[in-house]
Amino acid sequence: MRRMIGTVALFLTLVGAGAPAEANSGNTVRAASTEALRCMALNIYFEARGEPFLGKIAVGHVVLNRIAHRRYPSNACAVIQQGGERRRYRCQFSWWCDGRSDQPRNVASWREAIFVAMLIHRGATKDPTGGALWYHADSVDPTWSRQMLRFAKIGRHIFYVRSKARAKIKLPRRLASGT
Repeated sequence: MRRMIGTVALFLTLVGAGAPAEANSGNTVRAASTEALRCMALNIYFEARGEPFLGKIAVGHVVLNRIAHRRYPSNACAVIQQGGERRRYRCQFSWWCDGRSDQPRNVASWREAIFVAMLIHRGATKDPTGGALWYHADSVDPTWSRQMLRFAKIGRHIFYVRSKARAKIKLPRRLASGT
């Protein structure tokens, strides 16, 4: 199954199926769409490589939720690359400003990240985070998390919304805990 996902993702990437149909009309739009897809795949790879499939989708949807929110940039690359210009580890997604190589090394995980990014990009997934704009690994306890409402734990990530009223969906307890 994993090999099939990787093969499909690689094929779709090579033939350019990663761009939405309406983006195929112009090279500039298609290039922007391809770059957004690549940024999303890199973020999924570095933030959620060891997570279950739903965890990868959840990390991708946080980026989409930020794009849709007025306080964040309006494209995937800008959202992912926000912050960290002056100090290491002061960016929105830690892999972006950790000083390490941003080149994926695990081919199977990279193919899966591309596949998940394409599913999200195509609108083939639902947001399992309830509209979350923030998350962190369960191994850390950032001070900002005390000001947010914990919405779900998916895999090893905890997702947050501002308030219950803003949460878009309710997850069954089984999915929310990642079991």
